[in-house]
Amino acid sequence: MITMNTNLSSISIISQTTFLPSFSSFASPQLPRIIITPSTTIRSCTSSHKPKRQTISYDHHHHLLFPNAQERYSKNDSQINHSKNISIVRDMLFSKEGNKASLQSMMLIDTLQHMGHDHLFKEEIGSTLSSIYDNFTHQTRPGHNLFESSLFFRLFRQHGYRVSPKMLKKFIAKNGEFKLASSKDIKGLMSLYEASHLNIGEDILRKGKEFSSKHLWDSIEWLDNKHANQVKETLEHPYHMSIQRYKARRYISMHQDDHENGCKDVVLFELAKYEFNIVQLLHQREFNAILSWWKKTGLAQELSFVRDQPLKWYMWPLTMVPQPHHSKCRIELTKAIAFIYIIDDIFDVYGTLDELSLFTQAINKWDISAIDNLPNYMKVCFNALYNVTNEIAETTLKEYGWNPINTLSKSWGKLCNAFLQEAKWFASKQVPNKDEYLRNAVTSSGVFIVIVHLFFLMGQGLTLENIQHIENDPSFVSISGTILRLWDDLGSAKDENQKGFDGSYLELYMKEHQECTAKEAQDQVMVMISRTWEALNKESFTQSSFPQPLINATLNLARMVRVMYSYNDDNHHLPMLDDYIFSLLHHPL
Repeated sequence: MITMNTNLSSISIISQTTFLPSFSSFASPQLPRIIITPSTTIRSCTSSHKPKRQTISYDHHHHLLFPNAQERYSKNDSQINHSKNISIVRDMLFSKEGNKASLQSMMLIDTLQHMGHDHLFKEEIGSTLSSIYDNFTHQTRPGHNLFESSLFFRLFRQHGYRVSPKMLKKFIAKNGEFKLASSKDIKGLMSLYEASHLNIGEDILRKGKEFSSKHLWDSIEWLDNKHANQVKETLEHPYHMSIQRYKARRYISMHQDDHENGCKDVVLFELAKYEFNIVQLLHQREFNAILSWWKKTGLAQELSFVRDQPLKWYMWPLTMVPQPHHSKCRIELTKAIAFIYIIDDIFDVYGTLDELSLFTQAINKWDISAIDNLPNYMKVCFNALYNVTNEIAETTLKEYGWNPINTLSKSWGKLCNAFLQEAKWFASKQVPNKDEYLRNAVTSSGVFIVIVHLFFLMGQGLTLENIQHIENDPSFVSISGTILRLWDDLGSAKDENQKGFDGSYLELYMKEHQECTAKEAQDQVMVMISRTWEALNKESFTQSSFPQPLINATLNLARMVRVMYSYNDDNHHLPMLDDYIFSLLHHPL
């Protein structure tokens, strides 16, 4: 995935825990037993290549960042209590009957989703929703109020049911707008706002989002602090647009003192905290393994001009497939993502055009003998990529009986072809039109590389038809790439360190629409992102060829894009990424 030129801070392992408020964008954050040192190591290479950025990276202390990751939750009594809580919640799901109980069941399922442990009750939730849906099919308009109708629509569309937002028409006035009578129904407005993000191009949901957003923001002025904070949380982090574990962390912290249902709520929160912390421990161990692998490759030393950011690379798989059983998948996918960044730096920072052409030819041939004419640094990269890709292919063959090496190697060739096209544009000072640029940039985003590798690592839906389909950029992959590229280019406009034309849809849009101000162009790109999300929703809710876990992972990738590319006012800092890393990897509940 292409990223902006950013500064990294070197870190040192020390004997105490120090907490600092922030860290440079894409650098490793302040994790246990780490601080940023006053001095930094700036590595540079002298060569006749095009001017390169200076990178500040790790100072070679790649020790375990979570030395106590094995210790918490080792007692049997915690595990026994955990099992009891699971049984209690299972009984809660099956103990409700009737219309009123249907609403209670939907609210419970929604709570389980917000707490992040709905995966423990997948079968029970599926059975409960099926029963509720069968009951409601005899009613022309399920839901008696805005809250219930919006919740019904959102839950059932999320779970693959064909439901229409027309059920919300009862809340529309004769002028085609939502009735003002609903403007003070805070609970209903929050439910409508959440539902509006599952839009697949429906105008009623666009109006619902505009209506609910306006009146919710207005309500913050007169609500008490507790409810105002809950409204703001919904507006800033709607469930469908958020990473579930991050949302769960925030939801638990915000609602853990709410016990309207007595001991039942206590059980839900105990279960949520235990699940969150157990999975966090697993993620910490995985990151230790990734650091160990990265150190053994020696690439940070041999390719000193490339970004040295294993934590950032790991954040993509961690948020795409967070479930415990995908542990090995996350580790292997991080390795592939590392090479997207490494090869991007070779093309964007260091290589000459002639060298890049030879490198692209070698990648497309995928033959170790094809690297004889490459400079040494490219040989190092090719050998490392070749070995990692073959290891992933061997793992897939061993576990699922399918050797994906041809598909994987083709995907790397395709990425390098797109990178080379951008390098040629840069070298010739030839500026493409915005549409031509975007078509190529969707490929150079690297999204399809990630999804192709994930498809084989997950091992579901491995048929010849699906493999041929995924090699040709299915819509859900290219749409996700478009979202990433547009967000990335919004960030590029803020990166004052970039020199010359390095590729920006925003820049090209303004060139072709010279009457537009920068703000108007940015607003237009945000509209494009919103419409592209609607297209991704439609693909994810309607496609049936690929397994749903892969589609969900693609949605999570798109959700993570905003976190990775939302710079603050100083242009080089990502506060959302800071918060995600602290929440998901650093602090237990």
